[in-house]
Order: sequence, then structure tokens, then C-alpha cells
Amino acid sequence: MTWPSTVPEAVALQKAMRSRLVLSPPPDFAPRLVAGADISMSRGSSTGYAAIVVIDATTMETVEAATAVSELVFPYVPGLLSFRELPALLPAWERLERPPDVVVFDGQGYAHPRRFGLACHGGVLFGVPSVGCAKTILVGEHAPLAPERGARAPLVHRGEVVGAAVRLRDGVAPVYVSPGHMMDVESAVAVVLSMSAGYREPETTRRAHRVVNEARRRGE
Repeated sequence: MTWPSTVPEAVALQKAMRSRLVLSPPPDFAPRLVAGADISMSRGSSTGYAAIVVIDATTMETVEAATAVSELVFPYVPGLLSFRELPALLPAWERLERPPDVVVFDGQGYAHPRRFGLACHGGVLFGVPSVGCAKTILVGEHAPLAPERGARAPLVHRGEVVGAAVRLRDGVAPVYVSPGHMMDVESAVAVVLSMSAGYREPETTRRAHRVVNEARRRGE
């Protein structure tokens, strides 16, 4: 596919693709294969390393991992992360032997100025339910959270609930979860909580990050 090369083109494509977004999960959504996606690059380099790791939700075992290397052409622009990362992630996605039931992206989903962040774009592109799980807020505000694991609060932007702040470990900073494609807030939160294992971030993000950094160190 042809990717936009300028910011106005990218914004226009986001607005056009927004109409394809589905904000409800498939009937009887009960994901077993949950994937995490991540990108890594060395400082000062335009070479991007992508990884997608698939976890069996019933055993928490990693059942598959795929990596890819490509040049990151689009600049880093807040709100347009998908145009930098998805061209690198797409080859890794195509190398998976079996598509997962849902993908957790390390970035925003619906909690985005144009309601079409990385997880929304990635879900529509891959044709799979998707979730955004970010470490920082791009848009929105939330009330204070209780200190225990599982505490949550709605993330609200312009009077709309766009996601949730969710604490995955007692006393640590929350992550910011929002729907991607074929997803709603409650289901997105449930997916992320199902992948938590005592750390601030879900295992999907942690394992994808580990695999992609190993690939970058090997240069493959």
C-alpha cells in the first residue's frame, strides 16, 4: 500500500479511515491468543525493528513471535504515530502463522484527538480486534485512582469517555487503555487486565519490547 508522506495527507487519511472503525467487540468475544506489538530503533538511526508476540491467555505462554526490519520514513509527530510504526509492523504481522484474536498496541487507540490512534488504525489495517495501551495520556483527564491493582477511572475528553486509566500493579502509575477496532472500553480493559502479571505494563507489551530489542541488538 502507499503511505502518506506529509502531515496533511496523514491527517486526511485518519479522518477518512475513521468511518471504518467499529467500537464494539465481535459477538461472544473471548480472546485466547492475545498479541502485543512494539517498535524499537537505535538513537540517531532511521532503521526500525518491529515485533509481534502472541500469548496464550489460558497459559500465559508465548506461542509465536515475528519480527521485521524496515526504514522508518514518516517523522515522529504526536497523534500520527501509526504512520511511523504500522509500515514497520505490517511485515511482522504478515509473518505470523496464525492471526491472534486481539492485538494490544503500545500506544493510543480511541483516546486520540481525531479518535483514530495507532491501535484503531492498526486494527482496521490488520482486520482484527485491537486495544491501545499507552504509558502517557495524549488526550483526556481522569479522577484519582485507588492504589491497588485493578483500580480504574474513566478517561474523559470533550465530554466523551475515550478510555480508562488502569492500575496493573499496587502503587505504580497506571496505564491508559482505550479501544482500537472492534472493541469497547470495558472489553479493552478486560484484555489488558488479563495480560497483567505484576508489572506496570501488560505482558503483551513487555514481551514484544523484549523480543524487538533482542532483534535490534542482533541487527535482524
